[in-house]
Amino acid sequence: MVKMMIGAVALAALAGCSTYSVSRYAISADNVVALRSLQGQTVGVGEFTSSPKNEKTGADLAEIMCRGVGPIKTSDGESFASYIKKAMVDEMKMAEIYAPDAATAISGNLDAVDFSSTGGHWDMRLTLKSSNGRSMSLTESYPYTTSYYGETACNQTAQALMPAVQDLVGKAVSSAEFKTLVVQ
Repeated sequence: MVKMMIGAVALAALAGCSTYSVSRYAISADNVVALRSLQGQTVGVGEFTSSPKNEKTGADLAEIMCRGVGPIKTSDGESFASYIKKAMVDEMKMAEIYAPDAATAISGNLDAVDFSSTGGHWDMRLTLKSSNGRSMSLTESYPYTTSYYGETACNQTAQALMPAVQDLVGKAVSSAEFKTLVVQ
């Protein structure tokens, strides 16, 4: 009985899980160039929410378990929707079109977010809505190199989210539809 208890305690100690942190968002030069084509316009950014919710709390999704090894989380612990919102704001600030009190504001809903650490891809679906009544939806399936080994694969998954969001934002801001969201 004592050996079983010692074994159970040892197993519990070894079964600790890792947390895989996503890199902070870095601005994309291509996205800034696309947004600068809107100069003369200013745009604000409203609330970003997500349809996938935390099963226990009902809050916007802020982590996804990777292979039972540990969760993928953003570097500042915010939700994935908030991470995308901050990315949009950062890109707009750099392009000098962001104004928190602008007449037109864009809000968003992260309709879906998930990854496959075995197949090596992040999948996201985002709907952007403008205060002018227009909206657009887009998807991103971002491929990345993965690994057979859980620890490596989960780390690579976490590191792939930031460029996946860069591509998602890039698809949005370089589309003709986006221009209709920022006009009054």
